[in-house]
Amino acid sequence: MGMLSLPGFLSCGKKKDFNLSNEKDAHASDNDENSDRGNWSNKADYLLSMVGYAVGLGNVWRFPYLTYQNGGGAFLIPYTLMLALAGLPLFFMECSLGQFASLGPISIWRILPLFQGVGVTMVIISTFVAIYYNVIIAYALYYLFASFQKVLPWSDCFSWADEFCSKTRLVNDCSAVLDGQIIHANYSFIASNNLTCLNDTINYKPVQFPSEQYWNKVALQRSSGLDETGNIVWYLALCLLLSWMIVGAALFKGIKSSGKVVYFTALFPYVILLILLVRGATLEGALDGIEYYIGKQSNITKLMEAEVWKDAATQIFYSLSVAWGGLVALSSYNKFHNNCYSDAIFVCVTNCLTSVFAGFAIFSVLGHMAFVLKRPVSEVVDSGFDLAFVAYPEALSKLPVSPLWSFLFFFMLLLLGLDSQFATIETLTTTIQDIYPKMMKKLRIPITLGVCVLLFFLGLICVTQAGIYWVNLIDHFCAGWGILFAAVLEIIGIVYIYGGNRFIEDIEMMIGKKSCFFWMWWRMCWFFITPVLLVAILVWSLVTFSAPTYGSVLYPTWGTAVGWCMIIFCVIWIPIVAVVKILKAEGNLFQRIASCCRPTANWGPYLECHRGERYSHVVTPKKEKEHEIPTVSGFTYFRE
Repeated sequence: MGMLSLPGFLSCGKKKDFNLSNEKDAHASDNDENSDRGNWSNKADYLLSMVGYAVGLGNVWRFPYLTYQNGGGAFLIPYTLMLALAGLPLFFMECSLGQFASLGPISIWRILPLFQGVGVTMVIISTFVAIYYNVIIAYALYYLFASFQKVLPWSDCFSWADEFCSKTRLVNDCSAVLDGQIIHANYSFIASNNLTCLNDTINYKPVQFPSEQYWNKVALQRSSGLDETGNIVWYLALCLLLSWMIVGAALFKGIKSSGKVVYFTALFPYVILLILLVRGATLEGALDGIEYYIGKQSNITKLMEAEVWKDAATQIFYSLSVAWGGLVALSSYNKFHNNCYSDAIFVCVTNCLTSVFAGFAIFSVLGHMAFVLKRPVSEVVDSGFDLAFVAYPEALSKLPVSPLWSFLFFFMLLLLGLDSQFATIETLTTTIQDIYPKMMKKLRIPITLGVCVLLFFLGLICVTQAGIYWVNLIDHFCAGWGILFAAVLEIIGIVYIYGGNRFIEDIEMMIGKKSCFFWMWWRMCWFFITPVLLVAILVWSLVTFSAPTYGSVLYPTWGTAVGWCMIIFCVIWIPIVAVVKILKAEGNLFQRIASCCRPTANWGPYLECHRGERYSHVVTPKKEKEHEIPTVSGFTYFRE
């Protein structure tokens, strides 16, 4: 059927498609192909935003530790395989999906209305993550400011320390030879009698590094547990406010402003990593650290352990930020014929290489710390908060000109966190734009700032004296199997209900016709390998799920219950939305379900000029009845 030629149809960037007003969005410019939603100013803006979204704190504080823990260099084998089998297929799918329809993570489910709740779940989880992720950025800001001192405040046991604080290990007791007999005594007795402790008989006192006590006693003012909320730590609250101000300023014009900011926030961390690596490589003991990371300590037999493969798959899944909604949102601002295939490969490979590169910078410095303390590397290595705010700062404090290295490290953490946060908030504003496009055109800046202000106030609980427990609780529940569940439904819905081959034809409308051989790998992954791997990881995560803890601190029963309520609130929308869609459909139950498993009438490329014959019938309906003209083939068309 041929297209009905009406003035309201867009000629790819010349007129607005179905736009009944002359209002202009700050998100769009005259050169954009899609003048309703706007496009990236150029491809570099998009690629750097995607790299910034994918490359985050986990690349620095989790991957190196996993590599060390799971066999060193041998871990790269399952890591690379999981990238090819699970990470890249999902990444390519989401990029293609967002670019094809130019819609955010909720509206994109016009493709399969029954599963629209999956998009809601993604957005809600992203909201929870945005709340605590900016708190971590606030931690980095605090340490960044604390680095502007001649002597780093965590370099020694100062006035805030207690009797357990020590820069070195303290011997408690040991065995020694006295008058031909082996005795076991306190170290004070051994030392006073000029005796020498026998090997493997030394017991050390339970001491803490100055950096550990500084983190708990000064930076966090940490309480005894979730039950003891305490006061808001005012300087962390100010750092949190500053971090939200930075995010709001970067996003006040949407992708037009954030796309420029990421040139610095996405690229400069690589400069800092290189500086830290060069400095670390010149230190004594650096080689020992690197060998623990990926060298002689590599253990190929670790590949026989299922836990190693599970860690590789989980790290790839979370590192690439799939199923959070951000990839769909960012890709929705691409031009229709952008090569999303090459983009997906570039971003995924860059993300993984960054993780490996960061490991060298981290372990070279930790190796030097182990050398100075005369300890094995395994005793100074850690992950997560303990690596970023305890182990690595402790190592940096032992370097000459330590404030400089500390500043660079925490500035890098700040930048890594910010560009991931930019994309997360853009996911939320894109969702609002798709649901309320007219309001977003008029009030983009106030709405964006309003989202930032709201999330700032919601995050204040995370900067109380019990704040770290809340951060850990949200991360434990919301950033876990909820996202895996959404990813499983996403790939099953698109491949098995909408149709994998149909989806491939959609992609070919954007990037051109490809051979059967080209699609063979993607079909194997989408139809079988990736869903099986995701289900396996999901089941494993549920089976091995444990109650949250922070170090040795156990959470109260009510705290665990709050965590379960959060994740239930995130995923409950999947069945709720499905039931609502079925109830609103017409016919008997089977017909209603079948109707909800078909794309809506307005599913397809956003712009009329891209729809071709496959989607020639598609028109986006408007509610303004005064603009209606007679229907063609059951679909309503509108005048300008």
